Amino acid sequence: MATAKNTICIWFDSQAEEAANFYAGLFPDTKVTGVHRAPSDNPSTKEGAVLTVEFTVMGIPCLGLNGGPAFTHSEAFSFQVATNDQEETDRYWNAIVGNGGEESMCGWCKDKWGISWQITPRALSEAMQAGGAEAKRAFEAMMTMKKIDIAAVEAARRG
Repeated sequence: MATAKNTICIWFDSQAEEAANFYAGLFPDTKVTGVHRAPSDNPSTKEGAVLTVEFTVMGIPCLGLNGGPAFTHSEAFSFQVATNDQEETDRYWNAIVGNGGEESMCGWCKDKWGISWQITPRALSEAMQAGGAEAKRAFEAMMTMKKIDIAAVEAARRG
């Protein structure tokens, strides 16, 4: 398999394989493509332990690095997932939060490994792109939500 020109490297303490397998079971066009073990002891892993995991998230090439606890995740990096309807929004949100994750505001949540996700219905993006009073009303409605409620966003957009 050819290496992608640009790959997102995500630092994990020691759970890269577990996270990659969870993502592969949840999102379409997501799969684990390689698991590589440390050829010798190093500061974060022992010889033979999983060091890196190659995977895709909805077609985006990623490399999970089991680098130990030196670095942690923040909302400064997130995956934004565009959803088509409330069912898809609920499915992703509930899977991430229900698997040890946590809710945040405005369509953001974190998985149990600390990776941030924006579960963003296309209806919300379209409302923002409309501009003017429609966007303002939709934005103000969104600011009161954790998981996005599409019907409420659309009602606010209409006024």
